Amino acid sequence: MLSEQSVPVVRATLPAVGAAIGDITELFYRKLFDAHPELLRDLFNRGNQANGEQQRALAGSIAGFAGLLLERPDARPDAMLSRIAHKHASLGVTSDQYKIVHHHLFAAIAEVLGDAVTPEVAAAWDEVYWLMANALVAVEARLYQEAGAAEGDVWSRMEVVERREETPDAVSFVLRPADGSPARPFRPGQYVSVRSELPDGSRQIRQYSLSAAPGRPGRRITVKRVLGEGRPDGEVSNWLHAHVRVGDVLTVSAPFGDLVLPADGDGPLLLASAGIGVTPMLAVLDHLAATGSARPVTVVHADRTPADHAHRQELLDLIRALPDARLHLWYEEPGDEAPRASAGRADIGGLDLPAGLTAYLCGPVPFMRAVRGDLLRRGVPAEAIHYEVFGPDLWLGQQ
Repeated sequence: MLSEQSVPVVRATLPAVGAAIGDITELFYRKLFDAHPELLRDLFNRGNQANGEQQRALAGSIAGFAGLLLERPDARPDAMLSRIAHKHASLGVTSDQYKIVHHHLFAAIAEVLGDAVTPEVAAAWDEVYWLMANALVAVEARLYQEAGAAEGDVWSRMEVVERREETPDAVSFVLRPADGSPARPFRPGQYVSVRSELPDGSRQIRQYSLSAAPGRPGRRITVKRVLGEGRPDGEVSNWLHAHVRVGDVLTVSAPFGDLVLPADGDGPLLLASAGIGVTPMLAVLDHLAATGSARPVTVVHADRTPADHAHRQELLDLIRALPDARLHLWYEEPGDEAPRASAGRADIGGLDLPAGLTAYLCGPVPFMRAVRGDLLRRGVPAEAIHYEVFGPDLWLGQQ
């Protein structure tokens, strides 16, 4: 928790810092990349830098963490820290990089806020930063230990043994260790990072959910081609679609991610997804089917059309394989699927949901915000609702 002397300083300055946090993070990244261009080339997502999403995510996490320190001083925001730490571990972030971030972030704060940054203000916000950074370092150290990896050393070479076109814009790859060793274990719902060497010499990293259960002979990821629609297309997704074939070798991280089922439990589940957000849900359903689970499962999925629904037939087959699973589909343009799917956007308000359920959400933030709001209104506790964001977590601090 914050020290007694820092609490009133942070409380008094949080509105000013919050109002300027967008300018602060923009300047921070500019300073960081000027000093360390290799971080933009090989670690940070250049697309998210260009469209401002990474800056907004950082701003939201800092302001959200500071606000939680004031509102709930006796409770650590473990859900927020866990999501960030898993993403950092999948990128191979190391503890010494937090010192680099601190240097450039506080230089940006001082430049944007000027004389308002007195020694007392600087000391208080320094405390906020290191409370968050040290908590993340501790979580990340545990994640590296659980993965059997030295700090930051999460990468291995995996060969593509199968490629399948799932939809016009989604392709799946089955991967196996290139050296013939056993694949690293993972939990259904987790993801891996793929580090791709692009034509300009950069090594850009993206995360992809493992879209089949752990018991399969290979590790499957499903990559949706990111089309910019007025903005630049996704660098890595389009490169993977265009160039990666069976026999190629990719650099892949150990599995991470906290959108996972507990090791035990038999209570009812809600799995709600939209678009390519179906991929972690497929791994969970595949695992439930493979282990003979009788848990009640309500599956909700929304997509643009049936043809755009990646792994659609596989989802239908998994639902049939589970003794107590129900599927609810929504398509913006259902076409001939109208008898089995609803038209428009997903609406769980009218669904018959069992008491005591645990919900897992994955998809665009507006979709998850709507589903989460409906669940809260129906009495589902916030701590029973879990989610995964593909890309910078713009939801942090907004819940």
